[in-house]
This record gives sequence, structure tokens and C-alpha cells, in this order.
Amino acid sequence: MIIRQNSAERRKGMLIKNVKVFKEDKTFEDGEIVIRDGLISGEREDGGEVIDGEGCYAIPGLIDIHFHGCKGYDFCDGTKEAIHEIAKYEASIGVTAISPATMTLPVEQLEEILATAAAYKKEAADEADLIGVNMEGPFISKEKKGAQDATYIIPCTKEIFHRFQSAAQGLVKYIGVAPEREGALEFVEQVKDEVNVSLAHTNASYEDAKAAYDRGADHAVHLYNAMPPFTHRAPGVIGAVADSEHVTAELICDGVHIHPSVVRATFKMLGADRIILISDSMRATGMPDGEYTLGGLAVNVTGSRAILVSNGALAGSATNLLDCMRTVVKEMGIPLETAVACATMNPAKSLGAYDKYGSLTPGKKGNVVLLDKELNLKAVIKDGKRI
Repeated sequence: MIIRQNSAERRKGMLIKNVKVFKEDKTFEDGEIVIRDGLISGEREDGGEVIDGEGCYAIPGLIDIHFHGCKGYDFCDGTKEAIHEIAKYEASIGVTAISPATMTLPVEQLEEILATAAAYKKEAADEADLIGVNMEGPFISKEKKGAQDATYIIPCTKEIFHRFQSAAQGLVKYIGVAPEREGALEFVEQVKDEVNVSLAHTNASYEDAKAAYDRGADHAVHLYNAMPPFTHRAPGVIGAVADSEHVTAELICDGVHIHPSVVRATFKMLGADRIILISDSMRATGMPDGEYTLGGLAVNVTGSRAILVSNGALAGSATNLLDCMRTVVKEMGIPLETAVACATMNPAKSLGAYDKYGSLTPGKKGNVVLLDKELNLKAVIKDGKRI
């Protein structure tokens, strides 16, 4: 598929020809992509590296805004090595930008994890870009803690959030809260202009959740999971999300967490512009079946199912985002164009990073993923270089 030129020619850029290019209007168009100096270019130039895409789909690099780890590593390991290995794997499967999630841990430990992430971000590497952190805990509810450790659940305060953000040097893009807890609504009002406030691991009623969204919360962590069910007399968080048009919602579409019918219904209820596909993957992703850990808790992984050893609760996924996107299309009946937007454009916009990521528009980063007609991965180009 690829013709490599010499190093002098390669500096002139890259041409990806004979591909179906994903456009900002969420359609595919036969054409080509030019990358120069690591950025998408609007003008074709002679020389450089040439890739014949052989009719492949050319889509932007995927963005995972909520996952914990892969290849035996977890973001909360708190080491640069862990982040490097995670980012390397993610880039290899087409996820070229990441916003990994923290677990519910002691405040001081979370500060150390965030400080390590901030230090890592300054190191350039040919791997996925760390463009945010999604703090799933510690401001959650014990009733819906899922795979989080209840020992470290604490009330939300702006002072502690500011400690997190200071350690992260501004990398925290999402902070999760359970709005039914004391002080949560005031917290939302206090920090809403500094960070995306998510409703996460919550037992909130519709009224409590809607009050949080009305006061400025704007995101929902893995919709349907770790929250009350949506019923006809008690719509809960899900109903509040549906009634709050400014809110984006994460969906884990690994084929385990949410039934395909519910995924289809959610797209109809919210509309594709408000849905962000996530993997919620844990360290077992890309690894053999066996026993692993998540947030210090033992997890048993068999195939794509990860469950807590202690009580059998789902504990994240063992599926990467590209596989989730394939599942949405091939097993759940969502159009490819829609699924691509929910794994590229929507997360970039939610992160406030759409000026650099999320589409193949001139001036943005030269991150391109090539998929064949069966959605098999054929090539990943990161900053104009093939990985």
C-alpha cells in the first residue's frame, strides 16, 4: 500500500491518494489527503511520501475520552512508563489522542498521578497525544460506585478540585460528581466555567440530575452504567440527559455494557451530535484472559467481559475504541459516518480541541486512519508519519 521516498523527499510531506475521505459534513467523498509539516494541507505538492489507499476509508484519528489502560498498564499506575505504553498501544490501533480516566483513590495519590501526566505531556513522542484527563472519582456515590473503591469517596469541594487541576497543570477536562450528594449543586456552579462537569457513578433522581444540568453540568459518564435505570415514572439521570440539550453522553459500545437495541434507541433519543463513543478499557485490553486489577480491585477478564472478583459487577471493558466503533456499525446498525463522528468530531469538540483534532480539515493535525471496506485497520498516520 505504501511507497516510501527518501528522507529529503519525505520532509516535503505525504500524499494519501485513492481513498474515501471523511468530510466535516459527515459524509465520505472520493479523493486524497495531503499532509505537510505534520498538518493537513489544502494543496497538493510534488515529492514526499505517497500512500495508495486502494479505496480505503480515510477517517480522522480516533479520540478516547474515557478509558483506564491497556497492555497491562493503567493510567493510575502513576508512571511515565505506563502512560508511554498506553499511548503507544492506542496510537497503534488508530486512537491518536487520549483523555484517560482516573479512579477513586486518595487525594494525594491522585495529585501524584496528575502531576506525572502533566510532566509526560511535555515529552514529544510518536504515540497518542495526551490532551486531557477524565476524573471519574472521587466525588461519586457509594450506592453506584461500581468498580470504584468506596473507601476513598469524598464530598466534592472546589478546593480539592483546584488541587487536582493545579497538579495536572490544566489537563483535567472532566470532573465527575454525584449530584444528589450534599454540596454537589453548589460545586457545579463554582467550577462549571473551568471544567466539564460530569454526572458519574450516581444514584440521582431525575430532579437532582436535571438541577445539576440546569446549573451548568454538561456531560454524562458512561450513560446507563452506574446510574439508576430509565423507567416510565422515574427517568433518572438518563431522562435528565435527554431533556438537557447541551449535555453530551458517553456510551460504552463493546457489546457487553449496553444492549444493541438500547444503543439504537439512545441515538434516536439524543441525536448523534450529543453522543461520544468511549471504550472504558482497563489494563487487560490487548492482553490474554486472566485476573487483573482496576483501582486496586481484582478483576477477572474473559474475552470482552471484565468483572469484579468480589461481586461480579462489570469493571470497565477489555475492548479498545476502534473495536467499539466497529461493533456499533457491524453489530448495532449505526451508520459508519455517524459512528466515526462520535469517535472523532464529538470528543474533540467536547474536549475543546476541535481546532486541532477531530476532522481532516486543512490546518489540523495530520492524524489519519485507513480502514478497508470490512473496517479492518490498514494504516495509522500520526502527525504525517506512518506508525
